[in-house]
Amino acid sequence: MPFFGNTFSPKKTPPRKSASLSNLHSLDRSTREVELGLEYGSPTMNLAGQSLKFENGQWIAETGVSGGVDRREVQRLRRRNQQLEEENNLLRLKVDILLDMLSESTAESHLMEKELDELRISRKRK
Repeated sequence: MPFFGNTFSPKKTPPRKSASLSNLHSLDRSTREVELGLEYGSPTMNLAGQSLKFENGQWIAETGVSGGVDRREVQRLRRRNQQLEEENNLLRLKVDILLDMLSESTAESHLMEKELDELRISRKRK
């Protein structure tokens, strides 16, 4: 016999909401862009009087001059950068070769010292 009245009675669940009447989910992407105006184009910005446009993952100046640097200067700097990277790679390769030569000569030197020590010990025994 319960102390506080009736036995357990769960609350009634509220009725479900009706499904959306919109048919936008059934449209393809291009139609949705036209209907909803999602065609933004590429991002542009104006920075210190310079108009920039974002294309292919890079900000590109819409005019011929980018931040006071001429395009030819940028190309020259890129070529110079490429040359320096190639030179750096060559120098790293040379350092690796020299380290290999050093380790080889060190190993030979240790081997010769060991042989000399063994010869000295064997002569002392005789």
